[in-house]
Amino acid sequence: MRLLKYVIMLLFVSGFSFTQSLNQDFRFEDKIRIKEAINFFNGYGHKLWNDWDKSTFGILLVTSNNEYLINHPNPGEEFKLVGFDSVLSTDIYTRGRKFPTNFLATFNAVSNIPTVVVGQPENAGRSSLGWLKALLHEHFHQYQYSQADYVEKTKVLDLAGDDSTGMWMLNYPFPYEEDKVAGQYRTLTLAAKNTAFAERGKDFENNYNLYRKEREKFKNLLSEKDYRYFSFQIWQEGIAQYTENQMIQIMKDAKYQPSDEFRSLTDYKDIDSFYVRVINNLMENAELLDLRTSKRACFYTLGALEGMILDKVNPKWNDLYLKDKLSIDSYFK
Repeated sequence: MRLLKYVIMLLFVSGFSFTQSLNQDFRFEDKIRIKEAINFFNGYGHKLWNDWDKSTFGILLVTSNNEYLINHPNPGEEFKLVGFDSVLSTDIYTRGRKFPTNFLATFNAVSNIPTVVVGQPENAGRSSLGWLKALLHEHFHQYQYSQADYVEKTKVLDLAGDDSTGMWMLNYPFPYEEDKVAGQYRTLTLAAKNTAFAERGKDFENNYNLYRKEREKFKNLLSEKDYRYFSFQIWQEGIAQYTENQMIQIMKDAKYQPSDEFRSLTDYKDIDSFYVRVINNLMENAELLDLRTSKRACFYTLGALEGMILDKVNPKWNDLYLKDKLSIDSYFK
């Protein structure tokens, strides 16, 4: 009887210690940020992209010691069930940490399913709203990758070479450092910025015509293969950047009110001022990023600007996004 009592007490203490450790590792504020991102997306994501809400919003949160899996349809045997979480209204699974604590990416990380792998905001270098914005960017990648023909379409690009891991998307030898290419990229991006922020009417038309000419010049400096890579990056990463920015604009225009818990976070900023910061960052990146040094990151900025331009020249271009994949060229009128 004493032995039984001892075993029961040991199990209770062990369970309490694990829960206490979990609460310190997967913090309440982490849950509040994730909950806010999911709630906002559920209410507004469909306003930007049809059927975006049909893609799974599976998240793997990377902390100092562990990884926590949320909203995932197939955790697999590697993860241990922690239990149902009342804040997130879902089961949480855990395993020891495998990925860097500053990770912010989407790939087939769990059970060959596109999963957002993200570190805590302080490790990822983001404020709470910036972290929420980044989650929406990564969730848009889940939307892209969930398309049945996505993998086949990327194979047709013929850009992978001997790489079967998908790393070619990051490491393709684009001629970033060629002076003519870098110089024309800068001219093109400035033209895109002026067009994206021009008032509708004659001012916009003049800027748009110049931008189209500069884009054609940029295309002519590239080989067909290099241009396919550029087009793919604009379609995938640039439009993902456009999407996260647009979601913040939707938040602002809808006068969205985050939960009291989210607004009580120590680094919370009001939506209007955060949106101004987002736009200012976009404009600064358009002026300052150099293709020779920033490389692939430049395509995020140009693609975000081109999405804004498309909103003016072809308001229904979103309907073409999943029909004519991996290049936005055909969306322009």
